[in-house]
Amino acid sequence: MRLSFVRTLAALAALISIQAMPLAAQLVPIRTVPVASGDQFLVLPSSNLGMAGVRFAVNDSLGDPWVNPAKGVFIEESSFLGSPTFYGISDNGGSGKTFPLAGLFRGADWFGGASLAMQQVDNSSGNRIFIDPFVQWIGPQRRLTDASSRNLYASGFLGRRLGTGPWSIGVAASTAHLDAVDGVDLLYAGADRIDQSGSVSDLRVGFYREGDRERLSIILVNNRISMTHDVTYVDFIWDDPIQRPIAQARIEINEDQTRTWGGQLSWDRDLEAPGWRVGAAATVNRKSHPKIPNYSIQNIPRDPGTTWAYEAGFGFGRTRGPTTFGIDVVLQPIWSETWQEADKDVTTSDGKLIKAGGRTIENEFFFTNVILRAGLAHQLKDIGLQGGLEGRSYDYTLEQTNHVENSFRDQDESWMEWTPTFGATLRFSDLELRYAGRLTTGTGQPGTVQAWRGEADTALRAGADFIVAPEAPLTLQDASVLTHQLTLRIPIR
Repeated sequence: MRLSFVRTLAALAALISIQAMPLAAQLVPIRTVPVASGDQFLVLPSSNLGMAGVRFAVNDSLGDPWVNPAKGVFIEESSFLGSPTFYGISDNGGSGKTFPLAGLFRGADWFGGASLAMQQVDNSSGNRIFIDPFVQWIGPQRRLTDASSRNLYASGFLGRRLGTGPWSIGVAASTAHLDAVDGVDLLYAGADRIDQSGSVSDLRVGFYREGDRERLSIILVNNRISMTHDVTYVDFIWDDPIQRPIAQARIEINEDQTRTWGGQLSWDRDLEAPGWRVGAAATVNRKSHPKIPNYSIQNIPRDPGTTWAYEAGFGFGRTRGPTTFGIDVVLQPIWSETWQEADKDVTTSDGKLIKAGGRTIENEFFFTNVILRAGLAHQLKDIGLQGGLEGRSYDYTLEQTNHVENSFRDQDESWMEWTPTFGATLRFSDLELRYAGRLTTGTGQPGTVQAWRGEADTALRAGADFIVAPEAPLTLQDASVLTHQLTLRIPIR
């Protein structure tokens, strides 16, 4: 029962984690384990990153147009931007380097932007298979190390103000060619190496209306993820004729796919009190998972799944002179269901027949996640300072029904993550230089308590935001993630 419990949802995580990129603020990520994931998808600049990313009642002059292309109407002047980003995970958990270049343009009615990014992801230490020289190796030449992988990203948006009225409209598209998603290699416990390849695409349409005191934003999103994992395992076989063990390579190919439709409605209003603003947003996602890979901790291919994810956010902010302050409160109720389908007729423990294609195991997740953000910025002539704190509380219940064994079980898990942020801005006559950093704690390399062994099993270690159905209470080997982003903006005048 425990093994089947782990199997059903493990692969769901890799795809949903990809959607956690800052560009996709309307895509609600899902996590069932406190994995120390790096900022692999932080490939676009944000003026509020040092303020913990507050967004409901505080404008993000650099990030808003990439989230809702219709907000490009607020681009004050055409400019070029570069925002190299570096992150590292403690305890040899991996690291990454990203170099994006972007351009923004603004005309009388039209506006737009484009970005290209190149990235190097350095793999974590992982669990490599050591083969003693006494063992005969049969297979392709083994690599000494798979040190790093390359990813490429491209994004663009185009929009226009509709006449002289308050409305503007925009469309945006982004794509990524991925040779690595941080942490996927660790989901295949016992594998010698994993070669990843695939793509992510994101299409969105945005509308924006600016009134005298109120503003309204509408966004529709379609996100598609397709990945392939070529997984190499090592099988050890005793050969009687030569009286020595043989190590032989075995390759499995797995597909990973998720299709997401989403929408977001956000609103903010200036209050009567000078400088105060209130904002709110509602987001809905429907995710389908037609292909779930056959992870070594899962071993159930073909299993489909669906997810409904919602987000309700509220915030307020105040700008008085050179000081800006903002607070966000977010609630994320999420329902996720996956099931195992029988590949042939199965007889249950009480003698009933489940025909091929019928459900043998059903899993239901219910999440009630809470996010709090608070940020402060102060401008001293040409020098600006930022600080902030984000706290995330994760809580979920998993209910599993095994129709073959006629059994039922549930499990509750919860944890908290803390992310202090900091930033600084230097403004010169012909350029602007920004720095932002953040440190995430409360995460690590999670495993499960195996009562029969009396120790923690870290085979479920993963990077990024993975959904893994744990087979027992979670354990955690602490780790932290430190991220630095440096943004240079050069106006075109």
